[in-house]
Amino acid sequence: MNTENFTLSEKIVSASYVRQGSQARRGHEQLIRLLLEQGKCPEEGWSESTVELFLNELAVMDSNNFLGNCGVGEREGRVASSLVGRRHYRLIHGIGRSGDIAAIQPKAAGSSLLNKLTNSVVLDILKLTGVRSVASCFVVPMATGMSLTLCFLTLRHRRPKARYIIWPRIDQKSCFKAMITAGFEPVVVENVLEGDELRTDLEAVERKVEELGADNILCVHSTTSCFAPRVPDRLEELATICAKYNIPHIVNNAYGVQSSKCMHLIQQGARVGRIDAFVQSLDKNFMVPVGGAIIAGFDESFVQEISQMYPGRASASPSLDVLITLLTLGASGYKKLLSERKEIYLLLAQELKSMASAHGERLLHTPHNPISLAMSLDGLQADSDKAVTQLGSMLFTRQVSGARVIPLGKEQTISGHTFHGFMSHSDSYPCPYLNAASAVGITREDVTLCIKRLDKCLKTLRKESNVAKSSSVAPPSRCDDTPGE
Repeated sequence: MNTENFTLSEKIVSASYVRQGSQARRGHEQLIRLLLEQGKCPEEGWSESTVELFLNELAVMDSNNFLGNCGVGEREGRVASSLVGRRHYRLIHGIGRSGDIAAIQPKAAGSSLLNKLTNSVVLDILKLTGVRSVASCFVVPMATGMSLTLCFLTLRHRRPKARYIIWPRIDQKSCFKAMITAGFEPVVVENVLEGDELRTDLEAVERKVEELGADNILCVHSTTSCFAPRVPDRLEELATICAKYNIPHIVNNAYGVQSSKCMHLIQQGARVGRIDAFVQSLDKNFMVPVGGAIIAGFDESFVQEISQMYPGRASASPSLDVLITLLTLGASGYKKLLSERKEIYLLLAQELKSMASAHGERLLHTPHNPISLAMSLDGLQADSDKAVTQLGSMLFTRQVSGARVIPLGKEQTISGHTFHGFMSHSDSYPCPYLNAASAVGITREDVTLCIKRLDKCLKTLRKESNVAKSSSVAPPSRCDDTPGE
C-alpha cells in the first residue's frame, strides 16, 4: 500500500498498529530500493515474503495484468491455466523483442526490469567468484550447448571465411554437437597424458593453427570444468596463442562458476591473452531447473552482438529462477555453498582413496581438477570384462546418480566423427575408472551413502567373480587303481 492508503487504514484500525505495519513494509521496500539502486546481489538473502512482494510488484507493471486491459493482438500474455499463471508469478510476456533478446518490451515493463536486474546480479556473481574484469553478460534461455552454438554463429559474421574450430578433446556430446550445429568442422586435438592427468597439447594446437591458417579458423573452443582424469585446459597458454594469431577464443565453463580455480583460469587467460566469451550453465552452478545459461565476456560490444543474434523473444523462466535463487541466498549464502563444496571435495577424495585402497584400486592423481575425481577399476576389469559396466548399472539401480563408470575401448560416432575410448577423453587411457564429483549443493550425507553403496557393489561383484571362477574349474579326476568294494 502507498502512504495514502496507510493513512486511510488508520480510520479503520488503531493508528499505532498501522504505523507498525507501514514500517515493516518500508523494510521490504528498502531492500528492493537497494537492488534497483546498486544492481548487485544483496549480501544477505531476502525472505520469501520480500521476494514475492518484489515479483508481484513487477508483475502488475506488465500489460496482461493491467486492470481493464483490452488486448486485441496475437500475443497478449493470455494464460488458460491459473496454475501456470501462478507458476510464473503472472510474468507471461517473456523477455526481449522480436529482434533483440536484450531489448525493452513495451507491453512488459516488469518483465523487462526483471531481465535487466537478473543480468546485473549475475554479472556481480561472476565477479565475486573470480572473474573480476568481466565486462558484460546475459542470461539466455538455452542450455550450455546451444548457447555455445549462438557464440559460434555470431563469430561467423566476423570471420566469414573460417570453417574450422580447434577443440582440445573432451568427451561430452553437446559441446561437440554445438560446433556441428553451427555449421563448422571441429578439429579434434588429442590430450597428452601427464601422470594420471589428461592435459592440453599446446604444441599440437599451435601446429594446427599454422597448418590450417589463422584466417580459416573460427576460434579455439576450450574447456574448464570436466570429468577427471581430464583437467581444465591450459587457458593462459591457449589465450596467448589466440592473441598471437588473432583468433577468437570461446570457453566452455559449463559448471566452472562454482570453482574458484576455473574462474581464476578465465581471469588469467583474459589478462595475458585473448578470451572472447565464456559460457556457463544455470542449473549446474545455481541449482535451478535445466534450461538456461550465462554468456559472458570482456568486450561489452561483442556480448551485445551475441545477444542480438538470438532470434525473437525468449522465455523469462531461467532469468526468474536464477534471480529468485540469488535473492534468497544472497552473496553470503552463495559463498557459503561454494566453501562447503570445497570442504566436501576433500572429504570425497579422502573417502574414495580409502575405499579404493581397500579394494586394491587407487584414487587417480588429478590435482588440477577441482571438482571431479576418478578411481581406477583395474582389479575389477581383471576379474571380468563385463564387471566394469555392470558396476555402473548396479550403482544406478541403488540410487547413486551422477557416478560415471568408464570402461576401456568404447567407440562412439557423433556426426560422422568416431571417438576411440569415448568418455575417457583419450584414444587409449591406461585403465578403466569411476568418476564422482563434488558439485555445489552436495552434502556429507551424499558422500557417506555413495561410499557405502559403492563399497557394497564392489564386494558383490568380487564375490560373484570368485564364485564364477571356482565353478569353472573342473573337479580333480579320481586316479585310484584299487578295485571297488
